[in-house]
Amino acid sequence: MGVAVDLQDAGASANPGPEKSGHESALHALADYLADDMLACNKAIVARMDSPVPLIPQLGAHLVAAGGKRLRPLLTLASARLCGYEPGPDAQRHVGLAACVEFIHTATLLHDDVVDESTLRRGLASANAVFGNKASVLVGDFLFARSFQLMTDDGSLKVMAILSNASATIAEGEVLQMATQNDLSTPIDRYLDVIHGKTAALFAAACRVGAVVAGRPEADELALETFGTNLGMAFQLVDDALDYAADQQTLGKTVGDDMREGKITLPVLAAFHAAKTEEERAFWSRVIESGEQTEADLPRALDLIAQTGAIEITLARAATYAEMAVAALASFPDSEIKRLLVETASYTVSRAR
Repeated sequence: MGVAVDLQDAGASANPGPEKSGHESALHALADYLADDMLACNKAIVARMDSPVPLIPQLGAHLVAAGGKRLRPLLTLASARLCGYEPGPDAQRHVGLAACVEFIHTATLLHDDVVDESTLRRGLASANAVFGNKASVLVGDFLFARSFQLMTDDGSLKVMAILSNASATIAEGEVLQMATQNDLSTPIDRYLDVIHGKTAALFAAACRVGAVVAGRPEADELALETFGTNLGMAFQLVDDALDYAADQQTLGKTVGDDMREGKITLPVLAAFHAAKTEEERAFWSRVIESGEQTEADLPRALDLIAQTGAIEITLARAATYAEMAVAALASFPDSEIKRLLVETASYTVSRAR
């Protein structure tokens, strides 16, 4: 039984949307540059989502139709090209591994939405809202299994080590986030450990395997791993800022979800530590630690975050990580794909401005 979405639509979902001005066009340009590779990647994704169990391709079609930037597989494809990998009929390892990276990411999203009781994903109803929690968890497990099949198909123990280690780190990051939930005494370094695990680890692995398939020295692998790590840190910091600074349509999920779930993020920590009165500290303690919230609390939280400059603090740290990501590419010769990766780092921060 095939997935209920055609391959043309699947290929289109790799494109971040109509071309826009400024830094946001960078991601569009990267997707355009890698259009053939991404089309092949999306075909691989759709093919590997097929199953004789009808619910699996049905839920898979829902995920493909939801689109998304496909940033992680784009990073694998771009890193391979940066390292001189030349695709051909017998040189498609980068495509299979890009699909593998997307399966790992999508599996974690399915599980996260169940844990967080989310109802929106990429602006549409989340899979768990449509198909239920049980189906989302089990299809997430299926996608994890598919990702390991793709690793096995690639045949490289080094690739398997990189991606399996990243998968374990993602799980650790999610558990650590759960452990810090509702705890305003969480140190900022612990929060950074959380976002490194849940987001940056897969960015890093996605980039590093691009160098592996190109047969580059370990120094190049590590440079791309560093690029991916810092890009992922910047990306998640901006996501956390957007939860308190974006409209729902832009964010693609319900604004204020992090507060409702008692998640500890940098905007909250910055606002809490900058609180000027006992009333402000008591407010954060009630809504985050005790979880006692009313409809008036989100506007109050947004006001306090604005007053304390918590968004600016978060974005400044994200910009520092983006700069470190760009610096990690210094050893690679100038090229069009390098320029696009540099601009993608800038886009990561600019999407919140």
